[in-house]
Amino acid sequence: MGKTTVGVLFVTLILAVDATAAPVAADDSGTVVIVFRDGHQQKIPASAISAMEFKNAAGVTTPIAIPALLVPGRGHFLGKWIAGQGNGSDFSIELEDDGEAKKSIGSHHGTWTYVDGEARVSWDDGWHDVIRKVGTKYQKFAYAPGKTFSDTPDNVTEAHNTSPKPI
Repeated sequence: MGKTTVGVLFVTLILAVDATAAPVAADDSGTVVIVFRDGHQQKIPASAISAMEFKNAAGVTTPIAIPALLVPGRGHFLGKWIAGQGNGSDFSIELEDDGEAKKSIGSHHGTWTYVDGEARVSWDDGWHDVIRKVGTKYQKFAYAPGKTFSDTPDNVTEAHNTSPKPI
């Protein structure tokens, strides 16, 4: 790779990074390291990257697939989340390290598991929620009793972790 293409790749990655990203922690799901010809390195938390692309000297852009290991790790979902109910109101979801889940509406108890980079919650009242990263944000997908996680969700709303733990 020539000096120009390395610079273009570097700029492209920096533009795709969330400026509020936390420092890289030991148990993060990965780090992207760019090594320049002069030997200096730039480290970027993988969890802060939403897209990567390579632009060659001719200006042709090629997207680079983000490996599955760059999805948020299980620990990223721990804590209290605020999500929409699908009717304009919000409620809270708390995900504990032991797999227990609590919510502020309906039946307050449930359990959650980490599957394919997302938090899947099964509530005692039959509802199921999924919190997943979509682009640079998180969304909550709600499934009514009797539906599975592969069915069409009953509603999709934004979700925000109000007590993120170091990841």
